[in-house]
Amino acid sequence: MTSPEARAFWIAFNHVPGVGPVRFARLLDFFGDLSAAWEANAEELARAGLDRRTVERLQTVRRTLSLERVVARLERLGAHVLTWEDEAYPRLLREIPASPPVLYVRGTLLPEDTWAIAVVGTRRMTRYGAEVTRRLVGELAEAGLTVVSGLALGVDRQAHQVTLERGGRTVAVLGSGIDRIYPASNRDVALRIVEQGALVTDYPPGTPPDAANFPPRNRIISGLSLGTLVVEAGERSGALITARFAADQGRDVFAVPGSILSAGSRGTNRLIRDGATPVLEASDILEALNVVPAEPRQAVQALLPDNEVETRILAVLSREPMHVDEIGRAAGLDAPTVASTLALMELKGLVRAAGGMTYVRAW
Repeated sequence: MTSPEARAFWIAFNHVPGVGPVRFARLLDFFGDLSAAWEANAEELARAGLDRRTVERLQTVRRTLSLERVVARLERLGAHVLTWEDEAYPRLLREIPASPPVLYVRGTLLPEDTWAIAVVGTRRMTRYGAEVTRRLVGELAEAGLTVVSGLALGVDRQAHQVTLERGGRTVAVLGSGIDRIYPASNRDVALRIVEQGALVTDYPPGTPPDAANFPPRNRIISGLSLGTLVVEAGERSGALITARFAADQGRDVFAVPGSILSAGSRGTNRLIRDGATPVLEASDILEALNVVPAEPRQAVQALLPDNEVETRILAVLSREPMHVDEIGRAAGLDAPTVASTLALMELKGLVRAAGGMTYVRAW
């Protein structure tokens, strides 16, 4: 858990252009904590792996940044900050390469948000895209999946709105500071999302919604999710960037087929041609992700708390599929015990079947 004093230095380094996940890691490895790195001289920073330009930027931020004002602004917004060191940092996001060291959050991120699906698509949504999004997202939200999207116009807004209407949880990942809602016309949706989920960004407060910010933020949309659904996308849609990030992160990619004559479906049709799972109904996604509907999952969670056997199984599992026999040998358990426990753990949302009698951790 990051202390308030230490958290301030994470926020400070997040304001330094050029200090991303790799350099955060280097500074932590070299100095042990970021407070020491913040006070270091240019020579020490160079030994830690920072180039001259980044050192100069850091020195400029030291002179000009008022951390007290930044923290006070976050408090006024009702926002909080999560870092790599926090247990509440989203588990799925932690697994991706170059996960963001700092997240700014308005609203709440809950453990059940691990069961999430990203829903993305074109800003120029057709009536077909609107109806498909309404139908699929409504059923996914009712099944207990958190819906993650980017608060853009079109498919993103529709996905957030439908989830809110169905009483589900939704997370919007911004390409700007947590204090800069973009587009402004989505402010009403953003305020509702804060009540039924969260707004999330890795950009420091005050960051404008520059075009260059959006492709990198798409890795967070896919990184927060078990899979990414592309509803409608042209050949150059930003939604395809999110799909590529999902594939690179080892997450499932789903796409809704459309008319070969429709420009808005060229991107999704090509995703399917290239290996994405075609989606005709919500159950295609639920089955592929091995998602148990929310009510049975929550009921079993309430009735069956963690025990030593579950703990031993979780200790040997990872995101790489592992055969039940191998799980038993590694955990020192007999086959019947492993099989029965895995069945219950799947209902509780702790593990997922990956096919061929193999299992992975669900988070």
